[in-house]
Amino acid sequence: MVPHLTTALNGPLLSLEKNMLEAMPKIEHWFRTQWLEYASPFYASVDLRNAGFKLAPVDTNLFPGGFNNLNPEFLPLSVQAAMVAVEKICPEAHRLLIIPENHTRNTYYLRNVVELANIMKQAGMDVRIGSISSEITEPTTLATHDGHNLLLEPVVRVGNRIKLLNKELGDFDSCAILLNNDLSAGIPDILKNLEQDLIPPLHAGWSTRRKSQHFSAYNRVVENFAQLLDIDPWLINPYFSTCGQIDFHAREGEECLALKVDELLMKIRTKYAEYGITQEPFVIVKADAGTYGMGIMTVKSPDDVRDLNRKARNKMSVVKEGLQVSEVIIQEGVYTFESINDAVAEPVVYMMDHFVIGGFYRVHTGRDVDENLNAPGSHFVPLAFEKPCTLPDCADTPNALPNRFYAYGVVARLALLAAAIELQEQDPQNT
Repeated sequence: MVPHLTTALNGPLLSLEKNMLEAMPKIEHWFRTQWLEYASPFYASVDLRNAGFKLAPVDTNLFPGGFNNLNPEFLPLSVQAAMVAVEKICPEAHRLLIIPENHTRNTYYLRNVVELANIMKQAGMDVRIGSISSEITEPTTLATHDGHNLLLEPVVRVGNRIKLLNKELGDFDSCAILLNNDLSAGIPDILKNLEQDLIPPLHAGWSTRRKSQHFSAYNRVVENFAQLLDIDPWLINPYFSTCGQIDFHAREGEECLALKVDELLMKIRTKYAEYGITQEPFVIVKADAGTYGMGIMTVKSPDDVRDLNRKARNKMSVVKEGLQVSEVIIQEGVYTFESINDAVAEPVVYMMDHFVIGGFYRVHTGRDVDENLNAPGSHFVPLAFEKPCTLPDCADTPNALPNRFYAYGVVARLALLAAAIELQEQDPQNT
């Protein structure tokens, strides 16, 4: 199966990809200078949308949960990147404790933890999985959907360290702790003020992080990159604005939201007219914090956010862990004209340290080209990238798979750089 672009690749995006291929040495040098200045997040995944006239990130996750969807042939890339990432944070580390999400019934997520642990083991680490869930009170073996087993052990705090205490396997005290838990429900006391290295840091979690902070940093990154390539920044950047103090249940802040939606739609229409784009502009309204495709809606008119029915208000008011939504980001909607077997698809690029280690397509048979594909309960069909994003074939056409994937890798790394800047600026130790 090969991803297919249903839009003709002969507009601005084809020109953009060609530009990136020709400027590859310049681009890679520019990235190297940026990574001298900013510390890359330990790992990240970036959701991209390819509209045929625009290629842009729409979400950046600093606690990626789909390592099981990567092409196994790229495992050596992941292992090498993991070695570099660990050496930067804790050079003498030989033990690593992974703390996953608390939802232990999601067997696909558990398979992700199995694969993440496998990568870290192959990078030379002694790895165990520690749970901070109140449900895990003793060592518990869980099965994934495809027959793998995962041992979860309850985490115990001893002074300013967290450990695993296990008579059979032996106690486990690690130099570094890898969080694969996005802290949507807040920072638990057991993780506060530890002397061990926490990766990513606590302020990367959704209890403090905001999508709008990330895209503000991305704006600055793209301005610099666009000057380097002499391109319109809009081609790789979704417009956005924010609206705080929303209460969907009490119907407070609706008019503020409608006004922001109208302003953003007018801005997008101007760009569409400039490029002769005939599609209808739309925006995505979503919670400014949180993941899992919750609290998201597609909006094509200010009237769409006025007088929402009860079902829509309920859907928008709560995200993961039952948290109430009071702040939203209004983001330019980017169409996806990629499909696999006639199902709508979007690429997701995975990175460790500052290296692209692979990716896959999120595919949805029940969604349209202007809808969020990361929907709870959706039919999820992963497709591993057949080629890595790091080795373009400059002799081939810009829309050849390795070349399109190179463009994906470039834009994903721009989002990764924005996350690095965001984490540095939001670090409590820097304030």
